[in-house]
Amino acid sequence: MEPTDVTRAIAAATSLAAALDLPADDAVVLHDSNKLALRLTPCDVFARVAPVGQEVAQFEVDLAQRLVEVGAPLAPLEPRVDPRVHVRDGFAVTLWTYFEPVTPRAAPADVAKALEELHAGLRTVDLPSPRFTDRVTEAEEIVADPDRSPDLAGADRAFLGGRLADLRRAIERRGAVEQLLHGEPHPGNVLSTTSGPLFIDLETCCRGPVEFDLAHVPEAVCAHYSGVDRELLDECRQLVLAMVAAWRWDADDQFPRGRLFGEELLRVLRAGAPWPTLDTVVERLDGR
Repeated sequence: MEPTDVTRAIAAATSLAAALDLPADDAVVLHDSNKLALRLTPCDVFARVAPVGQEVAQFEVDLAQRLVEVGAPLAPLEPRVDPRVHVRDGFAVTLWTYFEPVTPRAAPADVAKALEELHAGLRTVDLPSPRFTDRVTEAEEIVADPDRSPDLAGADRAFLGGRLADLRRAIERRGAVEQLLHGEPHPGNVLSTTSGPLFIDLETCCRGPVEFDLAHVPEAVCAHYSGVDRELLDECRQLVLAMVAAWRWDADDQFPRGRLFGEELLRVLRAGAPWPTLDTVVERLDGR
């Protein structure tokens, strides 16, 4: 968010918490991109804040309630208030249970087990949801529109658009079984807690093969997930790299170091196999 929007969003979240009898004298920004993630203290609540109309908060709340009911490994909504979307000063605010992070982070085998349990829980849920191809279409629209991606060079635009289209077709031709997915279960959306790994951020849920979810996680996690189609996983990894590249070239993207990330992803896609995971790309940019 823009700095002025961050200030307004924090004020909306803290005033909402106070109105709900949750003391919130301070707010720590945990993540700031197109949405804001806050830790409100001293009530210790995790707040997600987005401009009204730029979120799918009601879907996320409905899905979270159903998953918690079936025991899926998910960070639940804040139990001290009604489980709903709160609108305050032009922002949609959802309140969640805050978990103090623990070290070391959860082992890959534990994350894989938790992801299998989450997928099992998602199979019990029947809610209208987008298909993974809808997200591909969103990426293709960014790449195809010079007004939305003005800094993307012509050759890069043609290359990235072609990769998105080819990979969509290749994955669809496989006819793999599809189910409701998390959508982006990357390490940033997995909390390491004393109760084990818990997933957060359900707004990207979509239907597709489980390999689409696995394309977002480290290879060490994939190695412990049972029944993986490795060829399909490779195609999904390429697709995820191409989609994330497209989002980083969006003129409205506010992801930290987004342009650098977009340039690196184009280089990776041109370099070919073996296809790295997203966390590997981030580690390269961090110089690790």
